[in-house]
Amino acid sequence: MRGRSRDVRHQPVHHPLFARSYARLGALRDELLAGLTGRVIEIGAGSGLHFARYPRQVAKVVAIEPESHLRALAVTAALRAHVPVDVVPARAEALPVKSEAFDAVVTALVLCSVRDLGRSLRELHRVLRPGGELRFLEHGRARGRAMALTQRALDRTVWPALCGGCHTSREIVAEVRRAGFEIDTHRRLRVPERGLPLPTSSCVLGVARRPVPPADGGGPPPGQRAG
Repeated sequence: MRGRSRDVRHQPVHHPLFARSYARLGALRDELLAGLTGRVIEIGAGSGLHFARYPRQVAKVVAIEPESHLRALAVTAALRAHVPVDVVPARAEALPVKSEAFDAVVTALVLCSVRDLGRSLRELHRVLRPGGELRFLEHGRARGRAMALTQRALDRTVWPALCGGCHTSREIVAEVRRAGFEIDTHRRLRVPERGLPLPTSSCVLGVARRPVPPADGGGPPPGQRAG
């Protein structure tokens, strides 16, 4: 397993066209970050759009960004942030941080593009303290049959190659639950709200939590049911 983690961590990520087209969703980003405190790890921090939006009660942000162009922009944005931000080159599947080290994990439009979604979410579960929050703003599988079929066809063909590894049809809420999180709240969104729907229009904004274990320390590991 250690060998696999090193391989994933050191594989280069370079998608300059996707990096330059990174979306701006200001009001939803503010809602995503509202009320955060303590130590936060942001996965796929991009160009650092969130850094200026973090509440001042946040003690520190560790910003994970594997893409070189976006990471350079994030380093510049971190210098202007009003909270301490460290920008770290790494992948979601192999985070170079200690277990249970963070009060919150933030993801925004990134779970679509990680290579191994289940492994990535298990890493987020690992680094989050019991009771800590996963804040997520992601696009995923559409509820309409026609668009869902379109998404699956695109994911099997041209979309990931053209859009930086993005997959349009992932079941984000179901995968978050499968990784061992409890969903506190979530709501479905259409982005943009008007006009023809896009393969990426079906979004979800939510909060999940790493459960606090029983006092006796029992219970199954993440993603497994008790026998």
